[in-house]
Amino acid sequence: MKIRSITYFCNPKYPLEEKILHKAGKFLADAKSAYETAGYEVQTVRLATIPFPQLLGDERVNKLMELTNQVAAVAERYGVSYVSVGPALPESPRSYEAIPDAIFVSKNVFFSGVMADKTRGLDLAAICACAEVIVRCAQIEANGFANLQFAALANVPAGAPFFPAAYHDKDKPAFALATESADLAVNAFEHAKTLEEGRNNLTAEIEKHGKKLAKISNSLISNSRKFLGIDFSLAPFPDDAHSLGHAVEKMGISKIGLHGSLAAAAILTEAIDRADFPHTGFSGFMQPVLEDSVLAKRAAEGTLTIKDALLYSAVCGTGLDTIPLPGDTTAEQLVPLLLDLSALALRLDKPLTARLMPIPGKKAGDETNFDFPFFANSKVMALNSEKLQNGLSGNDVLSLSSRR
Repeated sequence: MKIRSITYFCNPKYPLEEKILHKAGKFLADAKSAYETAGYEVQTVRLATIPFPQLLGDERVNKLMELTNQVAAVAERYGVSYVSVGPALPESPRSYEAIPDAIFVSKNVFFSGVMADKTRGLDLAAICACAEVIVRCAQIEANGFANLQFAALANVPAGAPFFPAAYHDKDKPAFALATESADLAVNAFEHAKTLEEGRNNLTAEIEKHGKKLAKISNSLISNSRKFLGIDFSLAPFPDDAHSLGHAVEKMGISKIGLHGSLAAAAILTEAIDRADFPHTGFSGFMQPVLEDSVLAKRAAEGTLTIKDALLYSAVCGTGLDTIPLPGDTTAEQLVPLLLDLSALALRLDKPLTARLMPIPGKKAGDETNFDFPFFANSKVMALNSEKLQNGLSGNDVLSLSSRR
């Protein structure tokens, strides 16, 4: 298990206040040292701001490229690996349009866009705007890689430390941890004689690390800085020892994507819920197809489909992540998928995101060829989707209450 990121949340003001950012860099360096001293590898330290339309003001949203340049420079100066400037917001339609040009500026700055939340409801115009962002970003690089920096958000609150979803909603700074811990799930079921034994093994390991990390984190709290908790999502690395797909198959599913996989995902997610530690963010089953060796393999075989991943989102923690799509996918074809995800998030009252990656020049079944150590080889996945008609093709904002 590793710490994927220490994420510091703040409002850096605009123009950017150097004092706030200097304090962020100092804290992240000290925190990294504290966790490493306790024996944990810290992969990255990150910074997340309030949503950029609020930071800039709607009248200055066209300055997003300038802001991106500035935060990228500050991040480099203070040793911060990545920065999220938060989501575009439905009340600022122009904020979605500004994202593709800003993504072009830096590979270290991340963005998102709100599609739905409990206050506003299901916003069809915002869903369409996110689809347009994805299609435009796909053209920035030959392999569609720029979409790694953008996620469409459905019912995602502030304070989730995983990128690109991370953003802040307060003036007072805070911090949270994100883990890379799919290996705990693999190990828990490796030699377990029953599912109950495996689940208890996993819960015990998560709780052990969670309490240890919380103790260190609480020592870093100050009057001006809050600890939000740990996102113990079972994030993978692209080898079998750190694959959540591998964990599912150790539970008794011959191939993830076959029936029974949803039950396995539910059991794994519930094991996290059982653990006693300060929860934040998604804290669930994370299924990024291109970041997980077994998920990538099953997607390439056609055993795992986009519909399967959407189905598992009903019982897991994150949604659709690093999904390779045909390069000629249109915004009109993406909208129904994003709409399904948003409806699921609101009706089940759970945070879900979509990070979709159309790859220029590729069609369904073509091999992916990313030169990126955090991606596994796979094939482009088929998207069974057509342009919406009639009422669902409008720009309505629909109230959609939770069943709870």
